[in-house]
Amino acid sequence: MGYGNIIRKRVDVPVENTWATEDIFPSDEAWEQAFCRVREELPFYETFKGRLGDSAKTLYDCLKFEEHMGKELDLLYGYAHLKSDVDTGNPVYQKLVGRAASLYAEASAASSFIASEILAISPEKLSAMREEEKEEGHFERALDLILREREHTRSPEVEKLLADASEVASGPSQIFKMFNNADTKFPMIKNEKGEEVELTHGRYVTFLESRDPRVRKEAFQAMYRTFGRHKNTLAAAFQANVKQAHFYAKSRNYPSARAYYLADARVPETVYDTLIRTVREHMPLMYQYVDLRKRMLGVEELHMYDLYTPIVPESRIFVPYEEAKETVLKALEPMGEEYLTVFREGFENRWIDFMENEGKRSGAYCSGPYGVHPYILMSYQGNLDNVFTLAHEMGHAMHSYFSNTNQTFTNAQYKIFVAEVASTCNECLLNHYLLKHAESEGERAFILNHFLDGFKGTVFRQTMFAEFEKLTHEKSQAGEVLTADVLCGLYRRLNEDYFGKGIVIDEEIAMEWARIPHFYTPFYVYQYATGFSAAVALSERILKDGAKAVESYMSFLKGGCSKDPIDLLAEAGVDMRTKEPVEAAMGAFERALFELSDLLA
Repeated sequence: MGYGNIIRKRVDVPVENTWATEDIFPSDEAWEQAFCRVREELPFYETFKGRLGDSAKTLYDCLKFEEHMGKELDLLYGYAHLKSDVDTGNPVYQKLVGRAASLYAEASAASSFIASEILAISPEKLSAMREEEKEEGHFERALDLILREREHTRSPEVEKLLADASEVASGPSQIFKMFNNADTKFPMIKNEKGEEVELTHGRYVTFLESRDPRVRKEAFQAMYRTFGRHKNTLAAAFQANVKQAHFYAKSRNYPSARAYYLADARVPETVYDTLIRTVREHMPLMYQYVDLRKRMLGVEELHMYDLYTPIVPESRIFVPYEEAKETVLKALEPMGEEYLTVFREGFENRWIDFMENEGKRSGAYCSGPYGVHPYILMSYQGNLDNVFTLAHEMGHAMHSYFSNTNQTFTNAQYKIFVAEVASTCNECLLNHYLLKHAESEGERAFILNHFLDGFKGTVFRQTMFAEFEKLTHEKSQAGEVLTADVLCGLYRRLNEDYFGKGIVIDEEIAMEWARIPHFYTPFYVYQYATGFSAAVALSERILKDGAKAVESYMSFLKGGCSKDPIDLLAEAGVDMRTKEPVEAAMGAFERALFELSDLLA
């Protein structure tokens, strides 16, 4: 395993291997002082209520106060959730997260009048007010977005009610998070050496990468037996989350939850449907990938738990964390010194919490409040996939850093639609570097295999997730109850479609929907596939055109939400309003698949 078989407690993780939450608040006491100060400031919203149309000064003073409160709340919630996520069973930080979320909800309710009052100002008067305060130009984008949502903004009373309901609406997500990270315990299984090792979220994929089919099968079955024992509870949480999404969509006059969630970034629903249709058109490539994997593993039957183990075993090596950092840095040299200087700062100043410990949140992510550097959570296990995860999450970190340092708080937070572009672009550059420096055909084959595996997970699998979400939300909206049997049956059928007849669709895979955290952020996952497609195009431009392409890409990273994400990407050279980026990604998959097939012939 590389880091031992015992999962250490949080207090036993060396400080230098943890993230520097003290850069947000030096202590819990400092957090408490800031919390009390912000709570005391909340009533100041009342001084603006009912008065936004009085004068330009009143309007813009309110916008400035709203921005100030946003920054403060970002710090409070950021600190609390970072501290909680590395030790989810710690009641102290569970409480802090709850208090921060409650304060967020209070602030949202207290400020809920702003949009509706701005919309009540006549267009002529608002135009004159904006001209009078034109030196406050960074609020213009925010005002434009409010005006754009006129038909979806309700009365002040209804807006307050919707804001008050937000904390309750997050219940399904919180229930799943506590179940998945704090309360669920997995059994012990035997590793390749016959040693009893505890199954964890962090170790699961590592076990599936094992060359020993027994280890793969045991980990797979143990994972889904555990979730299967709670399938009705998990189905209830899933359905409750779908229903809250429909509630907000209906409340804001959207025809569906999908339309509601895609509207936030002004992504046409046709982009979503085009993705699914284009990927389905290229299913034969996935079936060829499955056939190649079956042939190279030399098995009579290929199972779902056989989809992760490398098919070039001699290149499966352990990569120490320090070596992974150096490799990623070298791979990103085409990005230039401005990018690399900040990248090194992240490695040197504890932006990353990389060691696994008891109670640590599963998966990997990048987060961090405005005004402080980004933070990365992962559980580094030393395999090549973890090296790519490091590059991926640092891509998020760079996007956040450059957006935050080049935009005001109001214009800094980039939309989810482009959130996966910078991260996946880093992965593409890393893949190119590793292929270029491969020392043998075997090593090159291993890297190609890794690219294909990543593509399978990022484009084909995430598109399957996206189709699952689309269908489950449609069923719920039509009045169908999303029982565990309904969800499992639908999920199994999609696996049959996406992976074909060359693989055994094991019974356990029908429960996989139950362990996907992103389903609790509705209509998020499709953006992994669209983001990957954009990243392929951008990385190829960077490698081909050099400084010129880097300059336009850096402008994209610095753009935050100052423009619609589709427009920001178009300025960087990729137009997601067409099917070409997805087609281009499929072309890259096809080329890699054919090269690997030739190498392994």
